[in-house]
Amino acid sequence: MRLSVLDQSPIAEGSSGSQALHNSLDLARLTDQLGFHRYWVAEHHGSPMLAGASPEVLIGPIASVTSRLRIGSGGVMLPHYSPFKVAESFSMLSGLFPDRIDLAVGRAAGTDAVTAFALQRDRRQGPPDDFPEHLTELLSYLNGALAPAHRFARLANLPGRPERPEPWLLGSSPQSGVWAAELGLPYAFADFINPAGAESAAWYREHFVPSSWRTWPQVMVALWVVCADTDEEARQLAASATMAFMLLHRGELIPVPTVERALTFLEDEAQREETTAGVLSFRPPRRRRIVGTPARVRAGIEQAATEYGADEVMVVTITHNHQARRRSYELLAREFALESR
Repeated sequence: MRLSVLDQSPIAEGSSGSQALHNSLDLARLTDQLGFHRYWVAEHHGSPMLAGASPEVLIGPIASVTSRLRIGSGGVMLPHYSPFKVAESFSMLSGLFPDRIDLAVGRAAGTDAVTAFALQRDRRQGPPDDFPEHLTELLSYLNGALAPAHRFARLANLPGRPERPEPWLLGSSPQSGVWAAELGLPYAFADFINPAGAESAAWYREHFVPSSWRTWPQVMVALWVVCADTDEEARQLAASATMAFMLLHRGELIPVPTVERALTFLEDEAQREETTAGVLSFRPPRRRRIVGTPARVRAGIEQAATEYGADEVMVVTITHNHQARRRSYELLAREFALESR
């Protein structure tokens, strides 16, 4: 089973977005040496917690400081962009870094409604729901498969040819699996958003249609993980992201808090729940969290991979302390005996 990295470039309380981006370069260098397979960077907008707003900008610098990792987007939120512009950008990256660039796309906004509207060029009305058409157009550019009569046919000569990126479809709901199967694309499911994706992955494998991109179905599952030398240390480190996402569900956006602040917050929340027992109150949806020692985390990862029928697992880790995040990936690499440099 392959292990890969999903990096959302977390911004720690007391730090900056600039430092978060430099941390991403540092983590990429480390995981390249440790033997991880891919390194994808996310797209999130208008967030004080995550600095990764533009995967296509970050991929080039990361590819420049690594040598073995496949580097890609996790992912490009296609509704914000012209398919032609995305095709050109990732064609250039592929030309610069042959056989190393992945283009994973999704249809989510990656932000709230107001920020999504700010990303639109034409703000006279809401965006159309045309993701399947734009995805097909994007793949046609990448594959050089635009029909001669197509009005954009002459644009298919992309700047990075003959190299091309490897396309993936991202998903956290059943519909994405349907499209991935129909188009013959590899499929990455965000279990850290929705832990109920095993049925979607099974449907995808059963209905997969071979294509020029893949002759067989390929499933990757992305999991939320914090690994440390002890279970207690891992639990404490995970508290920072737990607090940040709890507040996110309430509409309050913050940088990744310190462990001390997060533990105090979670203790207060637990006491509040005890005093309001039996009273209806909002609770964020439960998500799978794999937290603990290397052995405990390995068991959780292997269980999830079995559920999804996945031959690759992508790990996303958010901690306040960058060294703790590095340590988490180091422990995973050792536990899974990855081939380090």
